[in-house]
Amino acid sequence: MIPLRSLYVRDKEIKLPVFMPDATYGYVRSLSSDDLRAVGLLALMMNAFHLMQKPGSTTIQALGGLHKMSDWPGLIMTDSGGFQAYSLIRQNAKFGSLGPKGILFRPEHSERKINLTPEKSIQLQFSYGSDVLICLDDCTHINAGYEEQKLSVERTIEWAKKAKKTYLDQLSSRKVEPENRPLIFGVIQGGGEPELRKRCAEALLEIGFDGFGFGGWPLDDDSNLITDILELVRSLIPEEFPIHALGIGHPESVVTAYKIGYEMFDCALPTRDARHGRLYSRNVSRITPDTRPGWLKFEYINTETHIRDDKPIEEGCDCPTCQNYSMGYLYHLYRMRDSSYYRLATMHNLRFMTRLITDLRSANA
Repeated sequence: MIPLRSLYVRDKEIKLPVFMPDATYGYVRSLSSDDLRAVGLLALMMNAFHLMQKPGSTTIQALGGLHKMSDWPGLIMTDSGGFQAYSLIRQNAKFGSLGPKGILFRPEHSERKINLTPEKSIQLQFSYGSDVLICLDDCTHINAGYEEQKLSVERTIEWAKKAKKTYLDQLSSRKVEPENRPLIFGVIQGGGEPELRKRCAEALLEIGFDGFGFGGWPLDDDSNLITDILELVRSLIPEEFPIHALGIGHPESVVTAYKIGYEMFDCALPTRDARHGRLYSRNVSRITPDTRPGWLKFEYINTETHIRDDKPIEEGCDCPTCQNYSMGYLYHLYRMRDSSYYRLATMHNLRFMTRLITDLRSANA
């Protein structure tokens, strides 16, 4: 584990570790900014690729940037679009192509083509007012072949060089004072190839970034965390730099990755699980990096045993949902498909994550 510290950007101090839910289009589904603050969140992850389409860059700027538009005073980190290339194009070539200059997307049911270059991604993130920018990267699956991983690393390094130059140009042209600059993170690719991970990490360190992201799909074919590669990547980056475990958000995976030395996490899993009826609970009072597996429990709201259940999701949870509503009532809302279920369930799962982060921070104090 890394000693406790904070991430400083502009006027914000974000205590690490930190978990940020995915607010892809500038919002977390079913929640207001007041709800997000009520469950103790400090940061959100938004997505520049999706935001450039909906609501669109000119709209975001007309509404005052991401912070004002979403009424979110905390940290906003924006992903670049590299993972979208992986999840769309690498799965189905009809959605676009990757080349030396960037990514060409062909959205389904649209005649429009979207060119996303390393330069454009940084320009967009600047214009949105993001606090932490992420370079465009070429994301791969852990099991992709060596030549594909090698090409991914070469592209990621070249794109990172272009992104960093654009970042410096933006600081200069916008006359941004040092204390007001956003941070910029590079993403370390290389799949399951230690040699390529090392090459990518060393090249990104030479280019110079404020922090780094663990790139690529973080699970094997059996949905197990690839801890050996996570450990390798953490060892390649000096401890003075924070590393973001991109896409890691399963509660047990967060604990494991934090023990390895990762301090920043984002994922859509907790909010998606809530909407689909999988609610988080624990069977121990406090979580530490050494807590044995088995501490995490799932409560499935669609189980008929909850019809008359007058207990909260988790005894001892201080979230607004557990403080005011029973499982029986949540079951009723879920079965009625009432929108208030999504709000209450999502608030609980996110509060579960912020309580988990607080426990990990306390254990390392």
